[in-house]
Amino acid sequence: MAAIQWDRGNWPKCGKHGLTQDDIASVFEGELYVFPDPYPRTIETRLRAIGRTHQGRHVFIVFTTRSRGGTQFVRPISARYMHRKEIQHYEQQKE
Repeated sequence: MAAIQWDRGNWPKCGKHGLTQDDIASVFEGELYVFPDPYPRTIETRLRAIGRTHQGRHVFIVFTTRSRGGTQFVRPISARYMHRKEIQHYEQQKE
């Protein structure tokens, strides 16, 4: 897995929804459903992901990837726990 990039720009936005940095990292370590962000950006490509923490809670993440000095980083932009209806919809799509 790529390293995760945290800074003053992205951590407060991700942390305000009750997730820890370890929670978000654990989502990227497990099975992840990744799809393109429907709102294209001119500066960088954003992706959306749905996965689970090590505790099994479903999480929705918007992120981008960056490369510095030959190292690939995942930079979460926003992360939150999913609502029950979202989880049901996601589980139905997987079947």
